[in-house]
Amino acid sequence: MKLYIYDHCPFCVKARMIFGLKNLPVELIVMLNDDEKTPGKLIGQKMAPILQKEDGSAMAESMDIVRYVDKLDGEPLITGKTNPAISDWLRHMNSYVNKLILPRVAEAQFAEFATPEARNYFRSKKQATIGDFAELQQHSPGLIKNVSGDLRQLDKLIVKPNAVNGELSEDDIQLFPLLRSLTLVAGIDWPSRVTDYRDNMAKQTQVNLLSSIAI
Repeated sequence: MKLYIYDHCPFCVKARMIFGLKNLPVELIVMLNDDEKTPGKLIGQKMAPILQKEDGSAMAESMDIVRYVDKLDGEPLITGKTNPAISDWLRHMNSYVNKLILPRVAEAQFAEFATPEARNYFRSKKQATIGDFAELQQHSPGLIKNVSGDLRQLDKLIVKPNAVNGELSEDDIQLFPLLRSLTLVAGIDWPSRVTDYRDNMAKQTQVNLLSSIAI
């Protein structure tokens, strides 16, 4: 199978996670961010991730991919109960966190930005949605303080380092990609249980963190 992704993309991380958790081989193909032709050919529109199955057919939507791959062998791993408090926490974070993350994504060394055109495509699209990146960067200290405080709240919710609720659930698939994105941001204060969970999930899922290119 082939998985078409952007490295920075949290939705793509969700799809990558299930392959790592189940230790299943998959060919990762990083598309240039301005490549509209490849996804258009596969599914008729520009989006990621896209899973190309063994028979050549393609499917999109990250959670659909996760559920499909998880059930392929008849032994699903993502079977634990979800916690509404995790959903509430994620909803709160997603109300503001892209203002901190996306300006840094635009500057970082990701394969999907291998050409200036691809990087500019991303920058113009996202700035049209959330605002001027340079202006948003000026608010970084306050946003980093907010994130650090919110991570302390998350710390209280983590049951085990290998599964946020004690058993692997869709909460893990939703939570880890955001934590991974936040490793691109220098200066965040990471509480101990969140750190252990983040690092353990990276190992379990075989998805690298972004600390080495943090800005």
